[in-house]
Amino acid sequence: MNQPLANIHPEAKIADSAIIEPFATIAANVVVDEGSWIGPNAVLMDGARIGKNCKIFPGAVLSAIPQDLKYQGEQTTVEIGDNTTIRECVTINKGTKAKGKTVIGSNCLVMCYVHIAHDCIIGNQCILGGYAGLAGEVEVSDWANISGGSLVHQFVKIGSHVMIQGGSKVGKDVPPFVLAGRDPLSFAGINSVGLRRRNFSNEKINELQEIYRTIYQKGLNNTEAIVYVEENFEKTEELEMIVGFIRGSKRGIIRGILD
Repeated sequence: MNQPLANIHPEAKIADSAIIEPFATIAANVVVDEGSWIGPNAVLMDGARIGKNCKIFPGAVLSAIPQDLKYQGEQTTVEIGDNTTIRECVTINKGTKAKGKTVIGSNCLVMCYVHIAHDCIIGNQCILGGYAGLAGEVEVSDWANISGGSLVHQFVKIGSHVMIQGGSKVGKDVPPFVLAGRDPLSFAGINSVGLRRRNFSNEKINELQEIYRTIYQKGLNNTEAIVYVEENFEKTEELEMIVGFIRGSKRGIIRGILD
């Protein structure tokens, strides 16, 4: 259902069950899927791809050109998964030739005034608190929670099930399952509250705690630590996630509080 006061380009592809409120602006190269709601004064620029049952609140601007000097007008996109909510005044820039797209997964909540720069890849079930800012080519895995006011440096990777303290400056990679806080940002334990909410057993949480005690408190460097945990812990999916993340880290992982 399209309001007559909305500015919708005739070439935009809007599902019949989508709702476009008055004063929303939708450009030509835009797709809005079934059941999505586009609020008043939201702006969907060329390249926006909105999944099913999304909510885009007033003042949000999706798929504006990147704030990156290497962008040369190439055709790129912003892709929003199903059931994701984008709150007031969020800005999400489209990709560059680096990745060609900026992606927000399904079932995410992006709170007010968040900025997500070009070529960021955000997984499913993620929460970004108000006023958080992600620089270009940041990667955030499923179920991560980046609290309000946090600033994430370009190329940083944030693992699954991570919880980051509000107002944090994230300059290093944050491995899966951890709670990160303090300044400079440091490992502060396991995100046990979040893991219990997602039905991780106490035994699994204890296993993760022991793995990270080895990594952060046994006096080993990262290379030595991951070799040790591979040799001395049961090979589980979670262990492989942790080891693979640390081995693949290009910026290095956050340090322990006692380092």
